[in-house]
Amino acid sequence: MSGKRVLCLGEALIDAVHCGGTTVEHVGGSLLNVATGLAQLGHRVSIGAWWAPDERGQRLAAAAADAGVLVEPGTDGASRTTVAFADIQDEGKATYTFDIEWALPQLSNLDQVTHLHTGSIAATLEPGGTQVLETVRAVRPTGTISYDPNVRPALMGSPEEVLQRVEELVCLSDVVKASDEDLGWLFPDQPVEEVMRRWLTLGPLMMVVTRGPWGAYARLRNDPDLLVIDPVTATVADTVGAGDSFMAGLISGLLTADLLGTVEARERLAACRWPDVQPALHRASTTASLTVRRAGAYAPTLDEVESTRVKDSRFTQ
Repeated sequence: MSGKRVLCLGEALIDAVHCGGTTVEHVGGSLLNVATGLAQLGHRVSIGAWWAPDERGQRLAAAAADAGVLVEPGTDGASRTTVAFADIQDEGKATYTFDIEWALPQLSNLDQVTHLHTGSIAATLEPGGTQVLETVRAVRPTGTISYDPNVRPALMGSPEEVLQRVEELVCLSDVVKASDEDLGWLFPDQPVEEVMRRWLTLGPLMMVVTRGPWGAYARLRNDPDLLVIDPVTATVADTVGAGDSFMAGLISGLLTADLLGTVEARERLAACRWPDVQPALHRASTTASLTVRRAGAYAPTLDEVESTRVKDSRFTQ
């Protein structure tokens, strides 16, 4: 297990997935999904979230413990545990509505955090959103930051209402991952490639945009070329947690390459070219492909990811 301490800051919740006339509850939430993904990939990770000491909250705590994720003290301080109602439509695509309560527990020993990941509704929904921003600012001088806006229009209001907060976090981040749908909602009249170029001028060293079945785009601040990442072929059960799995794989790959986790790693990432980060990008796409093959936010192990990698003809020729 990696010695670097990763903190995932944001929502953990119950996904109530409706498909084919039935509803099944899964443990989920963007930041718990990423934390679980990172733990399964061999990293030391904790989560600062907000759930209640009720039956659903106990399931979240148990799932975190089973995956090897440390729960930050005070996380069970909510009055009710958040539920995301996911309606699975054609091609496995999920749409969401929420019953949510969000704040942040009191966090300690932030100077020991080497990498912080945050995003989604936790970064924009108050009162926890401001607490998230303050925590990112506290960690950045000694650790690295990643951010995924993971837009949820049902909770975020309008793009105009959240764009300032989103871009505050973009400015503070070393790595930003978004989906093409996220950027389409935030910037309805701008091409994805243009937004990527704009955000890289704000501070990040690397930006990735996932494009569902069409793979992903990636840009580095230190390289003028746009990299197109082909998807790993998979039979889709549903897409719940796919973006979070991609994020976990990306962070994992960059930590393994020593391109995140310290101020010195940030400097190395700033000087990177594509060959330096392609293994991390492939780990990201592979973890996501393994997630969509199962219902719910499944987190593959490093052994599963490596086994899939060696079977991929692109990497065995």
